[in-house]
Amino acid sequence: MKITLKDGSYREYDSAKSVIEIAADISEGLARAACAGELNGELVDLRCVVDTDCELNILTANDKLGLATLRHTASHVMAEAVKRLFPNAKLAIGPYIDNGFYYDFLCDPFSREDLDNIEKEMKKIIKEGKPLSKFTLPREEAIKFMEERQEPFKVELIKDLPEDAEISFYEQGDFVDLCAGPHLMNTKGIKAYKLISSSMAYWRGDSNREQLQRIYATAFNKKEELAEYLEYLEDIKRRDHNKLGREMELFATVDVIGQGLPLLLPKGTKMVMKLQRWIEDLEEKEWGYVRTKTPLMAKSDLYKISGHWGHYKDGMFVLGDEEVDKEVFALRPMTCPFQYYVYKNSQKSYRDLPIRYGETSTLFRNEDSGEMHGLTRVRQFTISEGHLIVRPDQMVEEFKGCLALAKYCLETLGLQDDVTYHLSKWDPANPGKYIGEPEVWEQTEQHIRDVLNELGIPFTEDVGEAAFYGPKVDINAKNVYGKEDTMITIQWDALLAEQFDMYYIDQNGDKVRPYIIHRTSIGCYERTLAWLIEKYAGLFPTWLCPEQVRVLPISEKYADYAEQVRKELARNDIDVTCDSRSEKIGFKIREARLAKVPYMLVVGAQEAEDGTVSVRSRFAGDEGVKPLDTFIDQICKEIRTKEIRKIEVQEEKK
Repeated sequence: MKITLKDGSYREYDSAKSVIEIAADISEGLARAACAGELNGELVDLRCVVDTDCELNILTANDKLGLATLRHTASHVMAEAVKRLFPNAKLAIGPYIDNGFYYDFLCDPFSREDLDNIEKEMKKIIKEGKPLSKFTLPREEAIKFMEERQEPFKVELIKDLPEDAEISFYEQGDFVDLCAGPHLMNTKGIKAYKLISSSMAYWRGDSNREQLQRIYATAFNKKEELAEYLEYLEDIKRRDHNKLGREMELFATVDVIGQGLPLLLPKGTKMVMKLQRWIEDLEEKEWGYVRTKTPLMAKSDLYKISGHWGHYKDGMFVLGDEEVDKEVFALRPMTCPFQYYVYKNSQKSYRDLPIRYGETSTLFRNEDSGEMHGLTRVRQFTISEGHLIVRPDQMVEEFKGCLALAKYCLETLGLQDDVTYHLSKWDPANPGKYIGEPEVWEQTEQHIRDVLNELGIPFTEDVGEAAFYGPKVDINAKNVYGKEDTMITIQWDALLAEQFDMYYIDQNGDKVRPYIIHRTSIGCYERTLAWLIEKYAGLFPTWLCPEQVRVLPISEKYADYAEQVRKELARNDIDVTCDSRSEKIGFKIREARLAKVPYMLVVGAQEAEDGTVSVRSRFAGDEGVKPLDTFIDQICKEIRTKEIRKIEVQEEKK
């Protein structure tokens, strides 16, 4: 048989050989480093026997799938360590993930001390160098096997498989796990690992099922790679908006108020106000939007017309009981039906279109409690919502305009490189989730596809992610932990105008249905604030900072001049405070740095006499003495242009 390798070379053999034997024939070093094989494009175990012509790639930990195999084996070692230390723990699942692996157990919560002890036990197992071997059983024997080992979750998984399935297991000494593999040849192949954290998880993601304890961990081929990753995790912790936002007193949550209902504190409120005023002025003055203000709730009748009652009711906060109350209301999960009635308030001609309605909308969505996280997933939020009512012949250009506005907002905030674009499509296999005919969906999806291609925007297509009334472009970003959220959405709607009897009079005097674009320009303000906290680690562009300047008199003798400086800055709409405490100037500077204030103005005798300020910034450190008017001109320009200054001094990064 002829084995063609990745580099195009080949090996020929007279008899069948396993992948690991072929690796050893190529080189002993490759055999030692091998983690798995890729046989004709399919991931296989090193124990896999090759008996026919094929293409074979030997995977090491330098390959993504090779590293995944190493981590999968590490998850088995961790599970064995847990079973040794906690014999009553029940095994659930333990897959590899992008940045490591996890394993779920039914047991008491793990402490950090428990994790440390599990790590030590893993070290013993690895040192033992137990070989991993694979065996299979028929389905019924496999069920009995796991029942005897008192592993109910494994039994459930096996029962979900077809009756004629042959079930595979891997064993390492006395430890056996249900697994399809592949795995390393023995436990000594795990060189560097770390148990990161533990948390609660529901079995199969179902909040009505058992609460399990999940251990997150990672593994690498080299200790240096692990150290680099752990340093990266420390940076993540420093950037985590849920931690940093609270430390900076931007927001807080309170149990008696409720989960997913954050309080924006004065500093966070000021940041959101700056974003909101910018977006409202931008949309109205430069993009031709007119603003509306609509109710926070409506009768169920409205949502029945739109289709939300039938397609989205479970995600709404409903006030009342249809079987008891004469009228049932619901808090609004979106603004579109309200703005349709703004449109319908007067008859429109084809000359009136497009009409671009914008609203800073407070919305309510009944998110699952397990999904709540800081500011990124909340039950009440405010959004830069807009609806464009357009003629069909205007739809493409207006859709492009919405994309251009979104891109401009991202660029201004410095976030343009952190996003991915997605064409969210309907799922033809589940037509009951949507309104409209298949032909309409296919046409509208193609229109969006053409627009994105024309604009040169790279995108992926996601089946089943469309709204029930139309496809959309979702602009997504990942948080510091890698979880992806939608930040901005632009939806193409050719259907809801019919349900609301919306029309305009065309040049022939006929009634014609308009098209609708549902869009956001900056998305949800709370989620955007979380994004900015993590992006900049709290070191925001000056224009966004709740405190832009702090004046620091060297001693109490210069407090009056410091106050004069503060008042002059405030007259120029600069957010400024004055620290006139009787503390040493070094202490005041350190506190201002910890508060992540962009500019500190140190003033003493010479500055008071000359009308100057000694400027220190987190961008360039000591910027020297400047006339107060010069500094004001410079910072006002920086704020007005929304400049994003780069940090130039290493000490300010710490």
